[in-house]
Amino acid sequence: MSTDNTESVTTLNALGLRCPEPVMMLHQAIRGASVGDVICMIADDPSTQRDVLKFCVFLGHELLEQTVNESEFRYRIKKCDGATTQ
Repeated sequence: MSTDNTESVTTLNALGLRCPEPVMMLHQAIRGASVGDVICMIADDPSTQRDVLKFCVFLGHELLEQTVNESEFRYRIKKCDGATTQ
């Protein structure tokens, strides 16, 4: 049995960065990713809870997971086909 696992995962450490830097890092990572790739981002800026969701909705990517652990926010974003990379 073979599995076609072409998905690549990139981790972004945005700890200590404040708006707009975490989303700017995410935007750059998405630009360099292939469709289907997943970006995992760790941040501690509370504004990312709003900004990452808006980023995904506006540019057409999929927010797979959003978790909060004390003061740390973790996101898994999948680059989608047909999404814009403005």
